[in-house]
Amino acid sequence: MKSLIVGDKPTVERLAERLKGAHSHSEYQRIQCVLIRATLGSSAAEIAQLLGWSTATVHVMHSRWAKEGEAIFDVGSRGGRRHQHLTQEQEKTLLAPFVECAEAGGMLTVADIQQAYRERTGKAVARSTVYRLLARHGWRKVVPRPRHPKADIAAQAAFKKTPPRGTPRGLAPG
Repeated sequence: MKSLIVGDKPTVERLAERLKGAHSHSEYQRIQCVLIRATLGSSAAEIAQLLGWSTATVHVMHSRWAKEGEAIFDVGSRGGRRHQHLTQEQEKTLLAPFVECAEAGGMLTVADIQQAYRERTGKAVARSTVYRLLARHGWRKVVPRPRHPKADIAAQAAFKKTPPRGTPRGLAPG
């Protein structure tokens, strides 16, 4: 049977150098998987036992090494916005007219922004999507403190200063 991993000197040296510069644990183990086979000629079961993997995973790594080469070691991170409708810059341009309105003291509603988003993307989105968009760009909900329009501030201040009759404060000598 033909070996998937050739243990020639340049390959082993390249793998050893790559092992020294591994950036993550998973990358380090992948390199070890191939390097152990290239240098020692160990079986998949022995390599699996050394690395704490299953034998099938070792077989997959060796097969991928034969097909893809060193590309199997480049393990990217999983983060990022994978399902975005608009880029960050496009979102900024979408919010630009609303920023002008807000700076002028106007009242903004999520429904208006949601409608503009729908027109821009051609897709219906939930309100939570718009709220997350606003949070990403540093917006927050600012509402005035509730106060009755006919409230008499002077009467409220006077009421706070005079305790009601029959309370310990109202009967205190003084």
